[in-house]
Amino acid sequence: MKNRWDAFQVSTADNENVVGLRVSSSKALGADADLVLHGGGNTSVKGTLDNVFGQTQKVLFVKGSGWDLKTIEAAGFPPVDLDYLLRLSELNSLSDSDMMKHLSLALLDPKAPTPSVEAILHALIPFNYVDHTHADAVVAISNSPNGAELLSQLYGDEVLILPYIMPGFVLAKQVAEFTANVDWSRLKGIVLLHHGIFTFDDDAKTSYDMMIHLVDMAEEFLLAKLPIAELAAGAYTPDLSDAAALSELRANAGVLFGGPVQLRLDCSSEAVGFAALPNVESLATRGPLTPDHTLHTKAFAAIFNEDLHAGLSQFADRYADYFSSYASDHHQCLDKMPRYGVWRGKGLIYFAANAKRVEIVRDIVSHTVKSIQMSEALGGWQTLPFKDLFDVEYWELEQAKLKSASVRPEFDGKVALVTGAASGIGAACVELLLSQGAAVIGLDRAAEFKDSSTSSSFLSLQCDVTDSTALEAALRTGVLKFGGIDLLVSNAGSFPLSTSLSAMTDAEWDSSISVNLTSHMKVLRSALPYLKHGFDPAVVVIGSKNVPAPGPGAGAYSAAKAGLTQLARVAALELGQFGIRVNTLHPNAVYDTAIWSDDVLQNRAQHYGLSVEAYKTSNILGAELRSVDVANAVIQLLGRSFSKTTGAQIPVDGGNDRVI
Repeated sequence: MKNRWDAFQVSTADNENVVGLRVSSSKALGADADLVLHGGGNTSVKGTLDNVFGQTQKVLFVKGSGWDLKTIEAAGFPPVDLDYLLRLSELNSLSDSDMMKHLSLALLDPKAPTPSVEAILHALIPFNYVDHTHADAVVAISNSPNGAELLSQLYGDEVLILPYIMPGFVLAKQVAEFTANVDWSRLKGIVLLHHGIFTFDDDAKTSYDMMIHLVDMAEEFLLAKLPIAELAAGAYTPDLSDAAALSELRANAGVLFGGPVQLRLDCSSEAVGFAALPNVESLATRGPLTPDHTLHTKAFAAIFNEDLHAGLSQFADRYADYFSSYASDHHQCLDKMPRYGVWRGKGLIYFAANAKRVEIVRDIVSHTVKSIQMSEALGGWQTLPFKDLFDVEYWELEQAKLKSASVRPEFDGKVALVTGAASGIGAACVELLLSQGAAVIGLDRAAEFKDSSTSSSFLSLQCDVTDSTALEAALRTGVLKFGGIDLLVSNAGSFPLSTSLSAMTDAEWDSSISVNLTSHMKVLRSALPYLKHGFDPAVVVIGSKNVPAPGPGAGAYSAAKAGLTQLARVAALELGQFGIRVNTLHPNAVYDTAIWSDDVLQNRAQHYGLSVEAYKTSNILGAELRSVDVANAVIQLLGRSFSKTTGAQIPVDGGNDRVI
């Protein structure tokens, strides 16, 4: 376990600010995924604040809801009245909902985030700095048959080992009870079985160093039992049939979820090795690494063999039995879609509402499968009973969130394919789709476009869409990452220099037809198997004003775009039976696109006897069009506003007298 203190240490001047130091040491913990993942873990610091009456109040600055230790800032530590928390700890009982109400009442800043459910516990620990992580190594030992005994042997009487209990008021009372007669000065940490580990001190560095030391001891212990090199590994290369199967699985999973979802196939050596274990079905269905993970991964995995649909149905049936076994009248059943599954011999499949949440599931599961194998080396992977896991997944605080859940963005969970995505209209479409929740597979032949993705929801692939083989490979890569394709923006194109028919060469003609017509057919043909399984699938083809109103000198371009428009009309007729809508936009004079180079722009302006500026606004509205104007129209056609429209041709040109 690497000690990252030096890398995250704040300046000496900032050390006088307890919250500033708390932020830095929290980030040092959050930087290590083996300690905390996606909102896991908690940290706090005790300090003081002067109120409006000139009085000094004792305050607990504790991690707030929605913040992650990896990226937390001072705003993520809401100030809570420490004395109020200590008084709450003296109550005999307090429901979780009442506890959260009182935590809000104890807030000293009404605009601050909701304090952690473990705020009372942090208040009870009599040290200024408290660090809490879900360290993989500690939990892996804990999740073995003799976990408590092994941890006691490892740490001796310097670390208190406590049985699992759900976070909140009851956990705080449990710790208070077990530590009533403890000499805190001799205690270096507390382990909550199946949950995590606490360290504490009045000095931030001492508390942090102790966390690293105790976790390092656990890792060394595990390495002695099972070296990392002995973790199961394998190899598998997915093909087009796997992508097709995944697309159909995604459609069926969306039925269980109640809307668009995203899937990812993980064929890493670790995932394939785990999926090949003889007893993988037993291992993957015993429970998660920590009960908190049920909120992200559910209590058990799905198991897939050749028939993926059968595996999905079996999971749904098992989940229904799980719910009925432990639910009370006040429980509302969650969706029956798995969050991860084992595809025997091929790897792991992750399911979630969108790409961001798929990343969370992937991260958690990757740590889980490693810990499972380490626990097996200690005698067997052993988690909490399903009743305890159910209590976390259906915690009253989580159930309350369902009633206040915000509406999903229109394209949340959907996957869009955009060609010519590196610039102009394509880039504008990518940006708008991402902003409204979609995951985007962007294709462009520009070399600099390769691996230019900056978001987990965006996959940029260098691809020449005139190359059928490269196109199919690119779509396979995109589908293996996101699970399918729902939306297609067929945009790639080129605008050649003005050339009369008498001067036209065969190469110029063939090039325009290849890029502006044939490539669109190839894209549609390759995407169709996935679109058929898409959620409200829709296609928007980017045509041109030159279709209804061609101009001299643009014969190759006009003919190609006219053919493309006819292709889109035929596609609308053929694909309607699958619920796929196909509409065409005819932009004109969108000058921030790659096809409008300075030379092309000057040439066209001269052709019409206009200045460049006059040419740019030579439409009825006198408006200069931008890529985002076209992208806005694309988004509307892809969305629910035009859910009953197909085969349409719509101009985006500021009004052209020849078109009108």
